[in-house]
Amino acid sequence: MRKSGGFRYAGMNGTIYVHRSSCDTLGPMRTRSLNHSVYQIQYHIVWGTRYRRKYLKEYSEKEFTKACYDVVKKHPTLYIHSLKSDNDHVHLQIEIPPNLSVAAVVQALKIESSIRLKKRFKFIREMYLDGSIWSVGYFVSTIGLNETAIRNYIAHQGKKDLGKTIRLGF
Repeated sequence: MRKSGGFRYAGMNGTIYVHRSSCDTLGPMRTRSLNHSVYQIQYHIVWGTRYRRKYLKEYSEKEFTKACYDVVKKHPTLYIHSLKSDNDHVHLQIEIPPNLSVAAVVQALKIESSIRLKKRFKFIREMYLDGSIWSVGYFVSTIGLNETAIRNYIAHQGKKDLGKTIRLGF
């Protein structure tokens, strides 16, 4: 039950606890609930293209994004906060509920996007005749206090680092 910016629930001895979500102060980190659980879990997931081939251009990234959002339509408890690619790898900030494993979600995203990209782009289909377009593994970390830093990191994927010249005062 939602009450005054928090969730209220009764403890074992009848005490009422009020849980205020950190989304009141942090913004996008929001508290979600299932039938028997309340959670606030976000992940930063990264995976690469098979053989690190650089085919994730602007036009193929759009199709990849559509494929990922189709997976979210099939699993409405998922929520993608940000998604960005850089030629040969993908960064994803996503909420995954505790009743789904990260491995299962990554597998669903890879399968759907692999099918869609191979169907849409002939050059990708010809590059990978024998199977998936994605590498076998992935990187995952939970997002907590460093959410803003990770969001900025994902947003700046694919942009050139201009660098800065430091002047020493000697």
